[in-house]
Amino acid sequence: MGASFLITLREGLEVSLVLAILISYLVKSGRSSDVGAVWRGSGAAAVMCLIGGIAFNIFVGEFEGKSEQFIEGTIAILAASVLTWMIFWMRKHARSMGADLRAQVDAATTQKAIMTIAFVAVLREGLETVLFLISAETASSSGSSVVLGGLLGLVVAAALGRLVYLGGNKLNLALFFRVTGILLLLFAAGLFGKFFHEYRELFGLEDGWLVSPAWEVKSGIWAEGTFYDFMKGFFGWHYAYENIRLIAYFAYLLPVGWLFLCTSGKD
Repeated sequence: MGASFLITLREGLEVSLVLAILISYLVKSGRSSDVGAVWRGSGAAAVMCLIGGIAFNIFVGEFEGKSEQFIEGTIAILAASVLTWMIFWMRKHARSMGADLRAQVDAATTQKAIMTIAFVAVLREGLETVLFLISAETASSSGSSVVLGGLLGLVVAAALGRLVYLGGNKLNLALFFRVTGILLLLFAAGLFGKFFHEYRELFGLEDGWLVSPAWEVKSGIWAEGTFYDFMKGFFGWHYAYENIRLIAYFAYLLPVGWLFLCTSGKD
């Protein structure tokens, strides 16, 4: 639930910011009549992402055994890669996003063009969200908690987006994206470790030191229950964490986290 909440909170806020920029600029430019095109474009993209997400989730759920291991491992590495790219892309382009969108609006002389801008922007974020949520579900094995966390994240994101639209620069977006970026990198590190775990099982590697658990927790909140499910879904924790999975976790987190913190210092 925690991972899906954070994912939709961040992605939802990015969508909210895009829509707020588009709508506010249209209003200030005397083009209030084009605001409806923004909602139509974003609504169409949201419906398409929802349908695609449900269809893909059903498709993935039909597989078992080696096929399931291949699909879940591949989803994990794809999600970790896209998530990493998204975090760094946002850091680099956040300041110029508003100017870029306003330039697109100026070049769009018809409602169809405005609708296309909104559609593409929301579709991009929506497809990323679908991929991340599916990876969160396969990591935590709890579809209902992923849905609940995702819905809560969208509600909070919509509220924050409304505050940004009404209050301008009162919300510290740089701090928000920095903190959520760090948390999402921890989530991505767990996905990177999961990729090695699933492909290790796929290729039948069952013996040796790499397969042996780095620790084994027999009971308590670190071995079962709600807290365990949260840590498993968010950080990739497991009560019997394999050495290969632990090595992969830090092989991703240390260099990528260091790079993120270094670039954060330049803000």
